Amino acid sequence: MGGFDWPVLLQTGLRGLGLKPAEFWALTPAEFQLMLGAGSGAMPLRRAGLDALSQRYPDAEEVKDD
Repeated sequence: MGGFDWPVLLQTGLRGLGLKPAEFWALTPAEFQLMLGAGSGAMPLRRAGLDALSQRYPDAEEVKDD
């Protein structure tokens, strides 16, 4: 009977998704699969994607009333 590949799962959760250990261990398998993009046809947004969006759509500077 095969088991889980814990090193790969931990690396994916901690490094890939940026979860803290307690957050990783609190997830159900269904929640973890959802975070990995299971069923959506798309992978979750990674840091590089977020950086690209931030550059494309920067936050507007606040206008201060004097």
